[in-house]
Amino acid sequence: MTSRATTPDLAGEVMARAQDAGVRFIDLQFTDVMGAVKTVTTPVAQLADTIEHGTWFDGSSVESLARTAESDMYLVPDLETFRVLPWPATEPTARLICWAHTPEGEPYPGDPRGALRRAIDSARGLGFDYHCGPEVEFFLLERTVDGGLEPLARDRSGYFDFSTDRSTAVRQAMVATLGALGIAVNTAHHEVAAGQHEIDFDHSAALKCADDLVTFRYSLRAVAQQHGLLASFMPKPFRDQSGSGMHMHQSLLRLSDGINAFADSRDEYGLSDVAKHFIAGQLHHASGMCAVLAPLVNSYKRLVRGFEAPVFISWARTNRGALVRIPHVTREQAARIELRSPDPSCNPYLALAVMLRCGLDGVERRLPLPPPVEEALYGFDDVELERRNVGVLPDSLRDAVEALRHDEVVLDALGDHLAERFLEAKALEWRDYKLQVTPWELQTYLEMA
Repeated sequence: MTSRATTPDLAGEVMARAQDAGVRFIDLQFTDVMGAVKTVTTPVAQLADTIEHGTWFDGSSVESLARTAESDMYLVPDLETFRVLPWPATEPTARLICWAHTPEGEPYPGDPRGALRRAIDSARGLGFDYHCGPEVEFFLLERTVDGGLEPLARDRSGYFDFSTDRSTAVRQAMVATLGALGIAVNTAHHEVAAGQHEIDFDHSAALKCADDLVTFRYSLRAVAQQHGLLASFMPKPFRDQSGSGMHMHQSLLRLSDGINAFADSRDEYGLSDVAKHFIAGQLHHASGMCAVLAPLVNSYKRLVRGFEAPVFISWARTNRGALVRIPHVTREQAARIELRSPDPSCNPYLALAVMLRCGLDGVERRLPLPPPVEEALYGFDDVELERRNVGVLPDSLRDAVEALRHDEVVLDALGDHLAERFLEAKALEWRDYKLQVTPWELQTYLEMA
């Protein structure tokens, strides 16, 4: 995939925009394997040199990014990602999202953004462009007098409720900030739980979607901080409340004519054969990609039976407990599928990379799509689920990691380096979790055992 990042016209445009905005510093951004944003800041006077030659950094100092022997790397800015940061700062600052390169000038295999680029290239090799539109849920929390965190005291709203409390103004400020950063918001509303909100993006090309998701998280945290609050993307912060997911709407557009390859008005569900094979691929690999889409120990407190969170490997239109849902659309070009297992703690680059590669595996192998299951599945026992040929997602990070280890398509989507680093980090996380003694255990066992 060719980038416009080094074209003289774009370089001159970025330099002019930086000058016009009075920018003093440039944040060169990239992510580690877990999706945490890392930044190398350079004075704007160095921008021309950065554009032409890149900026060197020590990759071994970034946890889970590089080995000590691979420490020397440099960042190559993607100039299409130039944005002036819209929140108050000591000095006007802009950001550029970067590709990580080796000293030999090759793309670094441990760059998560590079994994998505490889997956996009695979789709383009088959004649498709991958587009996505996420629905991101999150909590707005405030500090209590004892230092804890809880939803805003006056937030008693529920799903889609109209409210005039402080959280509404904060959410609107978030949407305005996202707009200033070039992120097109479709809708925003209150979610089911107290303090829980959702912001939905317009469909966009996959790389921009992933860039926007990374930007979304730190932007919302910045706006919340300005209002004395915390924006949390933890999947399940409260036991008796709904968790936060990141439902991902997906479609493939034909490169030849830009037409939606998922659409077929003659089909009952409006789906083409390409769409059906794509869904079949994601269902087939649902367990293998689960650790990437729901990457925390806490993610599996959300993925439990009894809530709307999807645990059953099935597809449907009206059944919101299904893993893949087919939204109603009024025009063919809007035909899409909605994968409901990801949560907002994932690395967006890796998540979209594995989702795309798994769907393409179904397209390339023409995997058959099982029948839809429109009934609510939560009351079904394991015998009935087996009779319906409906699987269940892993119910712990340990089981999800084990499923990932045995899924060659997901491992290949990550690449050897990223797969090794990801599995290593998740094994350490699970080991640390197993050593914890929780308040529940103390309350239940300390006096009776």
